[in-house]
Amino acid sequence: MAATGLGALLGSVRYEVLPARTTEEKVLAHVPRDVVVTVTASPVKGLEPTLALTERLAAHGYRVVPHVPARLLRDEVHLKEVAARLREAGVDDVFVPAGDADPPAGVYDGALPVLRALSELGSPFAHRGITGYPESHPLIHDDVTIQSMWDKREHATYIVSNLCFDPRVLAEWIARVRRRDVTLPLYVGVAGPVQRAKLLAMATKIGVGESTRFLTKHASWFLRFAAPGGYSPQRLLERCEQALTAPSAGVAGLHLFTFNQIAETEAWRRSLLDRLGR
Repeated sequence: MAATGLGALLGSVRYEVLPARTTEEKVLAHVPRDVVVTVTASPVKGLEPTLALTERLAAHGYRVVPHVPARLLRDEVHLKEVAARLREAGVDDVFVPAGDADPPAGVYDGALPVLRALSELGSPFAHRGITGYPESHPLIHDDVTIQSMWDKREHATYIVSNLCFDPRVLAEWIARVRRRDVTLPLYVGVAGPVQRAKLLAMATKIGVGESTRFLTKHASWFLRFAAPGGYSPQRLLERCEQALTAPSAGVAGLHLFTFNQIAETEAWRRSLLDRLGR
């Protein structure tokens, strides 16, 4: 069922975090147990940091959603091992993007074959997320990305949209997805109240090779954050509230990209909920 009103959307959030040295400490200090935590995976560092942080946070009582990029999986045996390890930790939800590893670590070059393999394994996870792209993917045509969601719909249970900073683009994308009869619940990706200097510092800490790729792939993000007046997640949400809360949109909640500014993101969310009377 679609959420109604910004308050409802802010009450149904997922926090995306990077598996850095201090992430666990920050989550424990600032994130309520009713907030879903998703853990990214790095093509440079591989899956292990993601799996390890997922296990630790799950043991602390969080509902954790690890990213399992297809291009980081070697083969079906590796997929079975990862699935068994996550199930042992109590994980029932995975996010399966294609990933950026180039070349791939193994036989999978996209998410669909992994999703099919999970279905053949008896669907060990009750929830399986896939990616949507409101703003154009740098390498894939818009119509292809929406067709891809159609192809994956039998094996997935929800969509997480990538970052979008334009209310009009976001609203039009949601309408296009629904016109194609892709009916999966949608979590709309929104950048938290990130500061440009901290974002640059975070990108640097990721590692030299990956930092370069991050900055190249997301150069427009930095322009947005550096624009006069800066970036305001509240302003973005208010401008597209009607599109996000319409029953036909099927928006189940928000996927907040914290860029590991976890305390700042939760403080912003609580403050906005208070102002909305939630």
